[in-house]
Amino acid sequence: MTKILIVATSNAGKLREMQAYLANTDWELTLKPTELEVEETGDTFASNACLKASEVAKATGNWAIADDSGLQVDALNGLPGVYSARYGKTDGERISRLLKELGSEVNRQAQFVCVVAIASPDGAIALQAEGICRGEILHAPLGSGGFGYDPIFYVPEKQLTFAEMTPELKKSVSHRGKAFAALLPKMAAMLSSSAE
Repeated sequence: MTKILIVATSNAGKLREMQAYLANTDWELTLKPTELEVEETGDTFASNACLKASEVAKATGNWAIADDSGLQVDALNGLPGVYSARYGKTDGERISRLLKELGSEVNRQAQFVCVVAIASPDGAIALQAEGICRGEILHAPLGSGGFGYDPIFYVPEKQLTFAEMTPELKKSVSHRGKAFAALLPKMAAMLSSSAE
């Protein structure tokens, strides 16, 4: 039995990744109405993901999924954090600002964090999962794939930036990939229990 799942994002990169993660499930993804905007007023990734999923679910009367994710840089006390998308108007501006703020800082340790939340049609949060990927911030962009901060986020174990990885490799190691890996079994269980 297929269930409609409204995706609470207008970020094309996030949508593509969500579609890939949920490709072999009984959930059919549909974009939220373009006029429906939910302001991210939370101070954590979890609160923003839950807020977006809940508001979109209530507004559409359908199940909704949302994620909030961002980059936390150790030397910047966790910034840009929940402000990652608002650190500039374009990916290039965001990267430039971050690199400027880091300057010649030796500690380049950072992590990408992703929280995914699913809300039922009444807006109640039914599921939530978090994924974290540790890495380092390079001094200059490398690679042309991905989006956002991907060209400067280097994963030492793979010796690649997110922007240099194939979509399959990124899916297996990224914060979003880890969050969805934790979420998928819960989604399958929820779908089967609601079908009974």
